[in-house]
Amino acid sequence: MKHIYLIDVTNRDGVQTARLGLAKLEKTLVNMMLNELGVWQSEFGFPFTKHEINYLNANLELAQMGVITPMRLSGWMRAVPEDVEISWKLVPKLEYANLSASTSEQMIKTKYQGKRGEQEVINDMVKAVELAYSKGAKGIGVNAEDASRTDIDFLVEFAIAAKDAGAERIRYCDTLGYDDPFTIYERIRSLAEQVKLPIEMHCHNDLGMAVACSVTGARGCIDGGQDAYVNTTINGIGERAGNADLVSTILAIKHSSGLGDGKYKLDERVHLKHAWKIAKYASYAFDVPIPINQPGVGANAFAHASGIHADGALKDRRNYELYDYEELGRGEPEIIDTGRHIVVGEYSGIKGFKNVYGKLEVAFHSEEEAKKVLELARYANVHKQKPLTADELKFIAHYPEQAKKIMTMTPLV
Repeated sequence: MKHIYLIDVTNRDGVQTARLGLAKLEKTLVNMMLNELGVWQSEFGFPFTKHEINYLNANLELAQMGVITPMRLSGWMRAVPEDVEISWKLVPKLEYANLSASTSEQMIKTKYQGKRGEQEVINDMVKAVELAYSKGAKGIGVNAEDASRTDIDFLVEFAIAAKDAGAERIRYCDTLGYDDPFTIYERIRSLAEQVKLPIEMHCHNDLGMAVACSVTGARGCIDGGQDAYVNTTINGIGERAGNADLVSTILAIKHSSGLGDGKYKLDERVHLKHAWKIAKYASYAFDVPIPINQPGVGANAFAHASGIHADGALKDRRNYELYDYEELGRGEPEIIDTGRHIVVGEYSGIKGFKNVYGKLEVAFHSEEEAKKVLELARYANVHKQKPLTADELKFIAHYPEQAKKIMTMTPLV
């Protein structure tokens, strides 16, 4: 039976959103939470970008230590040999990557300014894929940017060349949110049938259809005989109008009438009970409130006001609720301390620091260890420029060497 797997791109596409961003420590916590949720792969950054190097290498160390596992950590780069060369030089333990090339006539003509034609795009992509494997890559996906506006015959040619070079998946990028659920179903099914390779859906929300296109594209891929992969971001954060929201996509696959019948199976590792936690953390880290009507995690997702609805929900929640709030990790009371509150900041002292960590039930073996973690916590506050969460404080205490590396940034000029 074919499955639908999740590849989250919050740490690559989400952080490219205008006016938004994440600190490297926050990106690390996102990876850990995505792993808890059961996401198959996190596209965790740009290995050719120098300010990402320490964060990327430290996260790969965490993966080797079993902290971020079994989720795969994948880099993103252009499908050209130069990017591959520098990426594996800077991040030598990288095992997975997606290599991206523009494939539409619009982009080939206007982005490349006549310097590269269709054949050059294919040739560079093939060389890049082969080079990545020679560097030690274990799995490479190939991206067709603006696939939804790419001639289908050229898209098939491009995908077959990628497959022959060793690519394990093709990423179909609806870069401008141009597809609708009907067109993407037909195009993805045709591509899967002709190329015989798993397809990734990467849908943007410019027309408000990112989730709909993602799940119907996945359906088309499975109907075409291949496993499907869906790109998501937490809370739909992404360039312009955003990407397919992670939680909404999971809910659609599990509960919609056309997908929830068992034929289109979601990866069994996905644990939706972590949805509430990860949505709240991303909202805090990006400093973007969760919309009140956000599926599953919005404040009104399970709220009823009208008499008819309230009466019906109280008699049987299935009257007006398609799924249970407990399924998303909601329902537990949240305690807000309204009295004395000691926090760890960039100017904290050892006594306040120990008070905070004591409440988190974190003990230190020695005064020296406590002072070391305190110094890291101070730097973390400078690094993030906002208060640390309990999960961030625990991470620093449990993995101080990786935390130090993640927060270390030396300009290379």
